[in-house]
Amino acid sequence: MQRWRGYDAAPGGWGRSVVTIGVFDGMHKGHQATIGHAVARARELGVQSVVVTFDPHPAEVVRPGSHPAVLTEPARKAELIEALGVDVLCVVPFTPEFSRLPAEAFVHDVLVEHLHAALVVVGDNFRFGHRAAGDVALLERLGRTFGFAVEGAPLVAEAGTVFSSTYIRSCVDAGDVRAAAAALGRPHRLEGVVVRGDQRGRELGFPTANLLCHRYAAVPADGIYAAWMVRRGQRKPLAAAVSIGTNPTFSGRERRVEAYVLDFDGDLYGERLALDFVAHLRGQVRFDSIEPLVAQITEDVAQTRRALA
Repeated sequence: MQRWRGYDAAPGGWGRSVVTIGVFDGMHKGHQATIGHAVARARELGVQSVVVTFDPHPAEVVRPGSHPAVLTEPARKAELIEALGVDVLCVVPFTPEFSRLPAEAFVHDVLVEHLHAALVVVGDNFRFGHRAAGDVALLERLGRTFGFAVEGAPLVAEAGTVFSSTYIRSCVDAGDVRAAAAALGRPHRLEGVVVRGDQRGRELGFPTANLLCHRYAAVPADGIYAAWMVRRGQRKPLAAAVSIGTNPTFSGRERRVEAYVLDFDGDLYGERLALDFVAHLRGQVRFDSIEPLVAQITEDVAQTRRALA
């Protein structure tokens, strides 16, 4: 898959293409269906498939301070897009100037002049241009003017629930990682670098990897979780019992993500790791002494084994 920074990176002599556009945070089942449809249509037409996405999140530029929790970091999102067979990933820098581009100019400059779209595939709720003034109906009208077709991809739903990034963020925020996984088609992933903590886990006999995550990362609700830890260059994931919260037993104030890796004895400091959340085991509890805390952690580890078996 080719990766372009900006639509003006399209090479000279670039032919026709099938284009789909969106933030695609989470790369959930709905996103997969839209992009998969674009890839299939591009192959039918014998042209290249192009996914156009944006960085940073448009909300942060249009309404500073409103950046939503990020479900998939850019590198992970690119991996998931590539796995669908996409030919080109075009990441457009979303600047204040770009945000003021009228809908008509967006279509002319991006889709027609640079990407030479033969077909544009978008979700039914697609909006574009300054103040999100453009919709699918306008895109279809402009397509007739500039010579490209438009196909809407229906929203994906199960049991009456429409899958969207907003819905998945609400699941993660509530700690319902099973519901999030059902919408994503895979476990919710949290990435970060292992940094030094208070070393209390080691003193208790359960040394943990303290994960420093991106400021906008979608961190699940406080509680204890069963998860798979994924290390770079390692195919086999490791089972982990993960604690998210402030360590109330020790009157902690800083919210942390700490993973006790089962059956592992090694140094993870400085490594960039990923946690794939499988199950929520319990909420955070404050214990009056160390003994019941250790007993509960022992039970958490046993439950993690069962959840991941």
